[in-house]
Amino acid sequence: MSIHITFPRWPWEPIRAIADRRGVAIWPVGGIVRDMLLGRPLHDWDFAVERDAMGLARAVADALDGAYFPLDEERDTARVVVRDRRGRRVELDFARLRGETLLADLRGRDFTLNAMAVEPEGVLIDPLGGLADLQARLVRAIGPQAFDADPLRMLRAVRLAAELEMRLEAKTAAWIIQRAESLTQASPERIRDEFVRILATPSPAEHVHMLDELRLLAQVIPEVDPLKEQPQSPPHRFDVWWHTLLVIDAVAGILDIVYGRPPFPRLYADTTEQAWDDVKTLLGPFVPHLRRHLSVRLRGGRKRRVLLVLAALCHDLGKPVTCTEDDQGRLHFYGHEREGAKITTRRLRHLRFSQSEVKRVATVVRAHLRPGHLARVQGPVTRRAIYRFFRDTGSAGVEVNLLSLADHLATWGPNLEPDRWARRLEVGRLLLSHYFERHEETIAPKPLVDGRELIESLGIEEGPQVGRLLAAIREAQAAGEVRTREEALALARRLKGKGAEDAEEPPRD
Repeated sequence: MSIHITFPRWPWEPIRAIADRRGVAIWPVGGIVRDMLLGRPLHDWDFAVERDAMGLARAVADALDGAYFPLDEERDTARVVVRDRRGRRVELDFARLRGETLLADLRGRDFTLNAMAVEPEGVLIDPLGGLADLQARLVRAIGPQAFDADPLRMLRAVRLAAELEMRLEAKTAAWIIQRAESLTQASPERIRDEFVRILATPSPAEHVHMLDELRLLAQVIPEVDPLKEQPQSPPHRFDVWWHTLLVIDAVAGILDIVYGRPPFPRLYADTTEQAWDDVKTLLGPFVPHLRRHLSVRLRGGRKRRVLLVLAALCHDLGKPVTCTEDDQGRLHFYGHEREGAKITTRRLRHLRFSQSEVKRVATVVRAHLRPGHLARVQGPVTRRAIYRFFRDTGSAGVEVNLLSLADHLATWGPNLEPDRWARRLEVGRLLLSHYFERHEETIAPKPLVDGRELIESLGIEEGPQVGRLLAAIREAQAAGEVRTREEALALARRLKGKGAEDAEEPPRD
């Protein structure tokens, strides 16, 4: 029995009409067919074209007032970017048949669920059983040659399984394991983009683990391998690798809360329901702020929320190289956060993340212990301590706070100590409330004086001393110790009298 698919009238009908006028056969193929069958939202379209695909693309761009981009002249491939009625970007890709017939083209694709096409009249063309695999929730490669032709398809297999909530077919998994080392033949940029899409799914821990089982993770971030079987002392319960999976899963749980998603089954993080209720209570007042904050795209295109997941993966990369053992046999990892930030920086640069993305992830890794340090301080956390935390971490301090909570949940699991947990929650609340609700008071107070005023009032010369005095005034202002211009100048005079090297007051955290 034939299966008919009815596409939205726009842009399919105008494109079909243009192809008919040019006497060129055209078929919607790949992801657009798959998503129609799954009832998923439609975004970008792929078309297989009998001939002159670039000419057709240019004609479509002219007719739909779109932008035309040639992609590969040798393969007769081009892209048209248009806007729908809501102003959303839609990409239309046109490619000449890969082979003499449509069947040959479909056989040359990656997975059965992407090897389906639709006749202009709406009849499904499915020679390789893609619909059956969709119904069975299986990602199945057309054959091992799919990975030989493009090793990046190995990562894409995991990404599709993650995004579509499907399973990886066993023979496909075996083909990937056999060829895993060939992944590095793909460009770092392409590897980065597929990897990030995996991290952006609701179940990143499960699929990072899958990447490892398929021997692909070692090709993307080889520094993860030493985490395996690296033991840790209590309160840790697992080696660093399993702890990392728990942290990634806990971060995903926190993001579910922030974005109001139905809780995805946590397969790794094993803390109690009460602990998750505590996190919901903590984050509840800040959810609108957190959504806006984490949805910001950095230069390079990635959102802060996916970089947080990446930081969770990288947060303990420095442990294997900093491990020491004391006389009682207890393991320590002094400075692992700083070493981990260095390792993370090198790896992300290799993967061609942007400078701002590298800096942000490295900052989160470097600072991930600091909320825990604040929680161990006797007495209330001071405004000075909160100011210094965000002075050193900037806006990434928000992600540091969330990662620290996930780290604590993963470390203690069902064995949370009530007093210790309550203190961590209180520190988390303080950091978020000052950042989102008291920003101009504690985090970034408006300057009471500028450098010129200091030079004129104190009779000093331009130089580093001015900067140090301004920093000391700003900190005292954030701490609530200086409120007026006169008080700021008085503080500067006192500090000047102590000498330039003492311009910044000693810590009182």
